Amino acid sequence: MPTTPASPSLEAANVGAIFKAYDVRGIVPDQLDEELARATGAAFVEVVGAPVIVVGHDMRPSSPGLAGAFAAGATAAGADVVMIGLASTDQLYFASGHLGHAGVMFTASHNPAAYNGMKMCRAGAVPIGSETGLAEIRDSVVRGGHQPAIATGSITEEDVLEAYAAHLLSLAPVDGRRLKVVIDAGSGMAGLTAPAVFDRIGTDLIELVPMYFDLDGTFPHHEANPIEPANLVDLQERVLVERADIGLAFDGDADRCFLVDEEGRAVSPSTLTALIASRELLKEPGATIIHNLITSRAVPEIVTDLGGAPVRTRVGHSYIKATMAETGAIFGGEHSGHFYFRDFWRADSGMLAALHALAALAETEQPLSALLADYERYVVSGEINSTVADQAAVVATIEAAYADHAGVSTDHLDGLTVTHDDWWFNVRPSNTEPLLRLNAEGRDRATMERIRDEVLTTIRSDA
Repeated sequence: MPTTPASPSLEAANVGAIFKAYDVRGIVPDQLDEELARATGAAFVEVVGAPVIVVGHDMRPSSPGLAGAFAAGATAAGADVVMIGLASTDQLYFASGHLGHAGVMFTASHNPAAYNGMKMCRAGAVPIGSETGLAEIRDSVVRGGHQPAIATGSITEEDVLEAYAAHLLSLAPVDGRRLKVVIDAGSGMAGLTAPAVFDRIGTDLIELVPMYFDLDGTFPHHEANPIEPANLVDLQERVLVERADIGLAFDGDADRCFLVDEEGRAVSPSTLTALIASRELLKEPGATIIHNLITSRAVPEIVTDLGGAPVRTRVGHSYIKATMAETGAIFGGEHSGHFYFRDFWRADSGMLAALHALAALAETEQPLSALLADYERYVVSGEINSTVADQAAVVATIEAAYADHAGVSTDHLDGLTVTHDDWWFNVRPSNTEPLLRLNAEGRDRATMERIRDEVLTTIRSDA
């Protein structure tokens, strides 16, 4: 018989609420506490069967305790645990691939300070999502009653930061002219990883201007969520003041990267996707490139123009990585600022994406704005979030409104996508927050703004 949950966090309704499509995320300690982390450690061993698990954590105040509790649950179930300590999420993926072990990262990424969570993978950074083991781990946590193993596992520590930095630079070496680079770490994990990487490049090639490198999970300066324009303002201003060549902004766990050009203008992640795709296709002509369905239509056009094979997929790292494995894709990009590399175990790395941008810029005398001009063909809205009472009803209303429009097609690969020759938009529920997300694009600004405002009016009239 299953044991009675000792904590409200282990009740089925709560566990079901915080186990998302491709990670675990909830408020600490109301939804996610050390007892749930300990139970998840035991369940992870039961479901995944991993003999060794690498565990890393971000700088949130709750992260060390949660990581330790998970390790206690996993070792009680018989697995050995390698603690890598403070880490970015892509550093955890590196450790999983480099060491050949399953991995768990404690982070809530860009979410506010009250949140924490877990991102999980099998050995070689193979993702664990709801369809590839996460649902089974959730169900095991709810069942409870995990019996201690005959032999308790061990806990050891290993520092992989320098090996991580060396590996990234082997994939995207930076050489050429000297660049002045402003980095806004947002008090997140890039404050740890950026110095390790940029020290290896050297001051003869990079003049680094650090912003908010203090590791502080209360995020005293601004939210570590660079997809929101308000969180880029400090970086944009600093780039102009410093007359820098480029600005880089990372989210809390530093697996996403956003660019600001020398004019202080935010660069669309779709533009960076197209740039990296072009670099990867030079190395491997005809290769497959993955893009998710909210990426600019410029990305598949450019990939096709360069002789590559674009493949469209739904949003989310576990889906992108699975599609990369199925197709043998060399690279994948998401409009949310996630970039995936076959040679990085198909995992996402904001720092590796940043290095590609720096390498491309250092190879030319052009400013970043000119370098990227060829990759910007359309005008995008950026992601716009709205809280609505009934997401499904609002999406149905939007679909009905466009059903009779001439030249319009729809699909439901992920939420609702409505496509026209001159524009497209997608509305989809968030997998991590109670939000409806809108992305729109048009051939020109007036077209994009018209479609964006039409859809937003419907969304927010039902909010």
